[in-house]
Amino acid sequence: MTYEEVMEKAKSQIGPYCKVCPECNGRACKNQIPGPGAKGIGDVAIRNYDAWKNIRINMDTICPNTQPDTETELFGEKYAYPFFAGPVGAMKLHYGDKYDDLAYNDILVSACAQNGIAAFTGDGTNPEVFKAATAAIRKNGGQGIPTVKPWNMETIREKLALVDESGAKMVAMDIDAAGLPFLKNMTPPAGSKTVEELSEIINAAGIPFIVKGIMTVSGAKKALEAGASAIVVSNHGGRVLDQTPATAEVLERIVEWNQGRMKIFVDGGIRQGSDIFKALAMGADAVLIARPFVQAVYGGGEEGVRLYIEKLASELKDTMAMCGAASIKDISRNMIYHSL
Repeated sequence: MTYEEVMEKAKSQIGPYCKVCPECNGRACKNQIPGPGAKGIGDVAIRNYDAWKNIRINMDTICPNTQPDTETELFGEKYAYPFFAGPVGAMKLHYGDKYDDLAYNDILVSACAQNGIAAFTGDGTNPEVFKAATAAIRKNGGQGIPTVKPWNMETIREKLALVDESGAKMVAMDIDAAGLPFLKNMTPPAGSKTVEELSEIINAAGIPFIVKGIMTVSGAKKALEAGASAIVVSNHGGRVLDQTPATAEVLERIVEWNQGRMKIFVDGGIRQGSDIFKALAMGADAVLIARPFVQAVYGGGEEGVRLYIEKLASELKDTMAMCGAASIKDISRNMIYHSL
């Protein structure tokens, strides 16, 4: 099976909303929710994608002819590449009946672990979703990053106990999920957290904690104050708030302020190895990619995930070689050009 065959098969497997476009740029699904669209007029996912394409790459091949080394280390863990599968939930609602959240996470976690990266797993109102995700991570030697929704503290503690049992090396919270409609009507209430509340959660976790959904320097400062080890510069793919900037538009400001105090991930519209290169050149430590991994699972299961990882890896290595970057640490700001 080829990656192109995976994409073609996904069209008949993924349900009525996702169109499995040749390039997942947000235009076809726009504000289609249920489905992979963005909130409001639906332009944030499109803006995320376009912002990366507006950044260009400075080619320089007067350099040693070496095979680029893409190995990445985060919190003492080594990964083959500096990219991860992002968390996705409510599979049947948004992507059709082929997989529920439990089956999707099981395939994704295993395939990513086998191919040198890790998957961020989703969470949901059904407690079995998180239980199955952490079970999949445990089955794969702790290779996976469980992502907890901002529930009330009692629920979070229950989920953190499952994280501990899974052997996961780090845990995340998509704090921006506070904008999801189903969280607003929870009893007890769930949603946004104060610095003090987030600090309590991070202390209870006991392992490196990643706060996903940071879009401002102010938000990054509060995450650091709460004790986060890393943040994800993310607008949740445009699904929680209309009219936000693209992640590429705010990344460098946050990196400049951070000065290496926390690890920085970024997501939103990253689709090719060249996009990954651009994010790293702007100072990110790694990136997350979500929607295309869904297409890979629906079109080819574990093999589809492997083929997509290999595609991204090949594109990243090619870009590095053509810019004179022998390793991830060699990727620098002067290797890209943009006017953001």
